[in-house]
Amino acid sequence: MYQCPNCGGRLIFDIPSQSMLCEHCSTHYNPYNLGEGNSAEESTEYDVTVFKCPQCGGEIMSTDNTVANFCSFCGASTVLESRISRQLRPGYIIPFSKTKEDCKKEYKKMMRRAWFAPKELKNEKYIDGFRGIYMPYWAYTITQEGPVVLKGEKSTRHGDYIYTDHYDINGDIDCQYKGISFDASSSFDDNISAAIAPFDVKNMGSFTPAFLSGFYADTADVGCDVYMNDAMNMSSEETYDYIKNNVSFGSVSLKESRSTIKSKCNTKVQNVDRTLYPVWFLSYRNKDRVAYATVNGQTGKVAADLPVSVGKYFAGSMLLAIPIFILLNIFFTFRPKVTLVVAALIALIAVIMYSFELRKIKRCDEKSDDKGSWIESNVLKSKYNAGVKGDGDLLANQIADARRTSSEDFKKKKSIPDALKVVISILILVFGAPYIFMILVIAGSILSASSSFVISGICFIAGVVITVKSKKTFKAVSKGKGVSGSIGALIAMALATLVLLINPVSDIYYYAAVIVVLITLMFTLVDLIRYYNMLATRKLPQFDEYKGGNDNA
Repeated sequence: MYQCPNCGGRLIFDIPSQSMLCEHCSTHYNPYNLGEGNSAEESTEYDVTVFKCPQCGGEIMSTDNTVANFCSFCGASTVLESRISRQLRPGYIIPFSKTKEDCKKEYKKMMRRAWFAPKELKNEKYIDGFRGIYMPYWAYTITQEGPVVLKGEKSTRHGDYIYTDHYDINGDIDCQYKGISFDASSSFDDNISAAIAPFDVKNMGSFTPAFLSGFYADTADVGCDVYMNDAMNMSSEETYDYIKNNVSFGSVSLKESRSTIKSKCNTKVQNVDRTLYPVWFLSYRNKDRVAYATVNGQTGKVAADLPVSVGKYFAGSMLLAIPIFILLNIFFTFRPKVTLVVAALIALIAVIMYSFELRKIKRCDEKSDDKGSWIESNVLKSKYNAGVKGDGDLLANQIADARRTSSEDFKKKKSIPDALKVVISILILVFGAPYIFMILVIAGSILSASSSFVISGICFIAGVVITVKSKKTFKAVSKGKGVSGSIGALIAMALATLVLLINPVSDIYYYAAVIVVLITLMFTLVDLIRYYNMLATRKLPQFDEYKGGNDNA
């Protein structure tokens, strides 16, 4: 803890003045004038108090020795265990420039648009729980220099023929990217860090522990080589875009792909710096799940996990459905069979969305979308296995192989289609359900009555196939408990198909069947929202299972 040279009071970093402020006498000091000395040891390490959550094992650090009574990772209200430790000293830091009040203001602004969010997330007492945490990042300096030869071509037309001339474009490149950053904490999900990025590294200054006074810092446990290739790819893409859009080759057009630019431009990692970036962090715990809200402590950019309140969603849907129902009845007349087919189609869409959500939840809980955490867990498993055998060379080789293999496996796991499916599912579920219903009803009105049974039957068969294929995923997500929400939709489609097969004369049977179908469909919809809330939250972390990272972390 830093003490005021004037009165001995506690010094904390004051965001508005960007200086150290005494809580007792209000005197300001320059953080860099409160150094620890110039010994060689102190230039590479510094003293911190490490607070460990007794429930999840998560650790945060501070230069203060005050009591911490809340875990930012699992949301537990408990006194955190503390110990004094020496940590590797970061090279740079971006101090907080957004105050807690600024952070709360930006969060409230975002929550005003979150119509279906639980009321607890908008409670002033909950919002006041934001905590300033410096998150560890790796900042890469990438260079591209030397002679470069790129491919180009020029096409000309002569009569009915097109002639293409191929060229070698020769030149020299001298380019440097400094501060390409990736988070170095397995507890900080890549999706969250990407959502609040970027940080302006131009305001990055040399690190001094004084900046941590009054704040916390997360530990770095992801190796710097995990994101090294990503940093090189990012710089290569920037160079490619610049050359393509800003360099004139006359009538010759550039015919290089993004994948070849990295090697042709001699892309290299010149330096990797350990850095700390400011993040306001808030956690919301609901039983065995936790949701996070984060605010960029430099820019104020907000990202949050937003579960859906079932009551608010159904109330909002009803309000939207009433005017849509009135409009449809004014402009369209629907036959009973068509109405039943439309209900079957809605049930099939619910099954598809349910399957997508289950898959995404499984990926999220396995951290398959978080490169740093996923790779490091695999690396540490290999480290443990090799360590049991006690072979140092084998340990080093297995760690290198595990890191390389894990990086390749992660590329295969990370797919844009899955992310796109989730986005579509969320949009349909939260915002678009009434409009999708209207489109289906209009489409159903032009179907011939004779095709109703066939369409409903196809919907039922497709629903059964999707449900069977998702059975293993459902067991993994639900841990073998409960009944799949798809059952409600399957019953709805089966009932619709059966009534259309019997083909009763009286319309009352069709309308009665539609009502029963919609009631059974409610079971799937409620379960769909429940699993969406799982997708919008994360399982409680357990940091004791894997600890460390590599020597560079």
